Amino acid sequence: MIARTVSDLVVQLQLLSRSIEHRAAEELGGLDTTLRTVSVLLCAASGEKTQTELAELACLDKSTMVNTLDALERSGLAERKIPAEDRRARVVEVTDEGRRVVAATAGVLDGLYDSVLERLPEADREPFLRSLARLTQSA
Repeated sequence: MIARTVSDLVVQLQLLSRSIEHRAAEELGGLDTTLRTVSVLLCAASGEKTQTELAELACLDKSTMVNTLDALERSGLAERKIPAEDRRARVVEVTDEGRRVVAATAGVLDGLYDSVLERLPEADREPFLRSLARLTQSA
């Protein structure tokens, strides 16, 4: 038997992530959006978040987040606001158009995620999701 290593876990998670990203690109392309756009909008819509907080939640580096937010603002999907309590920070608010994009992609993404989870026996799906949530909470 071959001994498992941490790199096995990393490789498996990267393969799963890459598979989801490729399928999402194909399926969201018809809606003229990307998984990154939807992910950032979903994170921003969950409550008042700064650019830095959104970058962390969406797993994006600072420069990628700035470029993404610039594109979201140009597209009218989000706006950066200056909060009264910290004039140096920028809070990201999702516009009505941004909420429309998120709503339009919900069915596509639900279908994508269902197709990924269908690879597992039904009894394993909920424990798998619960375990992933637990692993990412400590990250």
